[in-house]
Amino acid sequence: MVDSVRRRVSAVWPHLNERARRLLLGAEARELGFGGIAAVAAAAGVSRSTVQRGLAELHDADPLPPERVRRAGAGRKPVTEKDPKLMAALEALVDPDTRGDPTSPLRWTAKSTRTLARTLSAAGHAVSDRTVAALLHQLGYRLQANAKTREGRQHPDRDAQFRHINDTARGFLKSKDPVVSVDTKKKELVGAEPGYKNGGREWQPAGQPVLVGVHDFPDPAVGKAVPYGIDDLARNTGWISVGCDGDTAAFAVQTLRRWWDTVGRVHYPTARRLLITADAGGSNSYRARLWKVELAKLATETGLAISVCHFPPGTSKWNRIEHRLFAHISMNWRGRPLTSHEVVVDLIAATTTRAGLTVHAEADTNSDPRGIKVSDAEMAAIAPQVKPAKFHGEWNYTVQPGTTTVSL
Repeated sequence: MVDSVRRRVSAVWPHLNERARRLLLGAEARELGFGGIAAVAAAAGVSRSTVQRGLAELHDADPLPPERVRRAGAGRKPVTEKDPKLMAALEALVDPDTRGDPTSPLRWTAKSTRTLARTLSAAGHAVSDRTVAALLHQLGYRLQANAKTREGRQHPDRDAQFRHINDTARGFLKSKDPVVSVDTKKKELVGAEPGYKNGGREWQPAGQPVLVGVHDFPDPAVGKAVPYGIDDLARNTGWISVGCDGDTAAFAVQTLRRWWDTVGRVHYPTARRLLITADAGGSNSYRARLWKVELAKLATETGLAISVCHFPPGTSKWNRIEHRLFAHISMNWRGRPLTSHEVVVDLIAATTTRAGLTVHAEADTNSDPRGIKVSDAEMAAIAPQVKPAKFHGEWNYTVQPGTTTVSL
């Protein structure tokens, strides 16, 4: 008899939910009569109480709705119902305003779920770290990193300068004159094998990561790579000069010179002017005297009227080259040690996007000494060439071709 019950139950058991299983066991026990509860429990491998509940549900005058397997309120009570003060105690610990509060038990402490669980348990709220994680989700908390959005104190003409840059660029593009965005990418450590760790992850055989050096001390024999970039807005192309010396204004303008002589002159044969959008600081700072002196030399050599629009201080992340060129370069060489300047050049030159971006990269082995001082006399010599705009002439100006080249 027990074997017969076992065969019937085993045949349908996997296809039933919890309630249907109880009802099946109860029906089998009712058919067997006296001693049926014990026999069915032994055949199905369940407790006698489970069979008894199924038998009682068969005779229940108020059966469960079809969509339920248990009555409302059945099962273990939520921890917050057993301890009504738990949720308030947890929220007081994780409230951002309490960090640093002298009365907070977790003053200046990282609030991991394990730390929170220990603190709550010590306060009389016995709880596990997994329960703490579930309660935090109920309260609307999530693990989040800092978001870099606040730019600090802004210049009152910040937005007006953005509009000025946009309007100026539109005017140049409409007349088919070149518009470029320039900047220096982060200097990169370069060293011979095994190389330095590079951020990001790349597909490798499991358990076989690329092995690199433990320390990130610069290799004096190789030097850092200094990528200075030019993003051609109209053509969606980039030009990168990878220097091995300082990030100077002379190096920046020399990159512009190479771009114009190799690419710009070919694609813009009728151009008589060039617009450069640049950050407010760095080698192309609006305060850098050498930047303007070198631009004056370039304007005289090329015959171009070079207009420059600087982004307001503290807004360099809005420079187009950061998003349209540098970001893709970083993704292309993620997780790869930069073992030489040649590797840096090759990885940059291989950068492409589905939108059609192409990048030309080349090494610049010239020496670019830092600390060059431009005298007042030298600035006065180029003053006739530099024409400030009516709106913020320190940020917006045009360098006209001159008759003689200024030498430093």
